[in-house]
Amino acid sequence: MKRRNFIQTTGLTLGTLALSGKELLANLLAENPYKMRDLRGGVGIFTERGGTIAYLTTPKGIAVVDSQFPEQSKHLIDELKKLSEKPIKLLINTHHHGDHSGGNISFKGIVEHVVAHENSLKNQQITAQKQKTEDKQLYPDVTFSDTWKQKVGKESIKAHYFGAGHTNGDSFIHFEHANIVHTGDLVFNRRYPFVDRSAGASAKSWISVLDKALATFDNETIFVFGHAFDPEKITGTKEDIKVFQDYLAKLLVFVESEMKSGKSKEEILKTTAIPGVTEMKGDGIQRSLQAVYEELGGL
Repeated sequence: MKRRNFIQTTGLTLGTLALSGKELLANLLAENPYKMRDLRGGVGIFTERGGTIAYLTTPKGIAVVDSQFPEQSKHLIDELKKLSEKPIKLLINTHHHGDHSGGNISFKGIVEHVVAHENSLKNQQITAQKQKTEDKQLYPDVTFSDTWKQKVGKESIKAHYFGAGHTNGDSFIHFEHANIVHTGDLVFNRRYPFVDRSAGASAKSWISVLDKALATFDNETIFVFGHAFDPEKITGTKEDIKVFQDYLAKLLVFVESEMKSGKSKEEILKTTAIPGVTEMKGDGIQRSLQAVYEELGGL
């Protein structure tokens, strides 16, 4: 090795060793802020900023579930072009929130159809009108009420709507051959959820929705979660869904009990942990408490 190269290489190595773990991670993320990971059957996941994206590549075309924000969706599209020259057949939104559908606009002119539940479309339109961002939207042109299904290559993609949960328009998206289900924000893995009452959310119904999902999909299913406290755990199993469902059930029991005992909204919102819940983490417990308080009739 030439002396100059040796000095440069040694300097880089020593510099890297001098960095703390957090600094090193920050540097790596700055170089490549997004990550793509294959799961199976042509299905993979993309993460950067916002809800997890799933994608399918086949010899006949590409399908994408959710789109994060415009900048992130452009990164995804660039990476997909490296994987395949085939057209993007479908963009499917699990629900309307901006961190899942805000990047739709990047697919304008390059995707054949955008698919979502009918309530998801309505919520997206209402939100865009309120925020005066209608020019930044690519709305679904295909909607459904209960189920929808279409093949891309040999893969069959089926959307299931089981009722209100995180909003009144969330769907499970099932890649049936690969047996992978994108849950969207119907599952927050070990992380306190956002319960969007303004868009028809219901914690009571959410528990029932998860019961239907557990009955519909089998024990070999890989689930892709919208969000997770640990960014490495955005995929999982039915057991992870049960943990989240248990949180919702205990949350409802706790808030109802506190209300019956005469506690005020302010007193309830000071709660820092739900009795019996040990695996949920992060900020946002007050969002859950307030949403359930309102759902149970509190003002």
